Amino acid sequence: MKLSTGIIFCFLILGVSSQRWATFVKEAGQGAKDMWRAYSDMREANYKNSDKYFHARGNYEAARRGPGGAWAAKVISGKDPNYFRPAGLPRKY
Repeated sequence: MKLSTGIIFCFLILGVSSQRWATFVKEAGQGAKDMWRAYSDMREANYKNSDKYFHARGNYEAARRGPGGAWAAKVISGKDPNYFRPAGLPRKY
C-alpha cells in the first residue's frame, strides 16, 4: 500500500512526464526484485548473522537502478553490503 501511495504522490505532486514516470516505475519494480532476490539468497544461505549483509546487498543493488530503485530501497541505507558481510559467508553470495 505504501508503494502505490508513494507512486501516486510522485505522479500528482511532482508532475513527472509519462515517459519519465514509466522509467521510474520500471526502476522501482526492478529494485523490488533486487531486494526479493537478496532475501531469497539469505533464506537459501541460512547463515548465522548474515541478515544485515543480505538486506544491505539488496538495497545497494536496488539503489543502483536509478531514482525508482533508490526510492524502493529507501527503507535501508545504501551502504556497501560487504561492510556487513559475516566472516565465512560463501563467496556465492
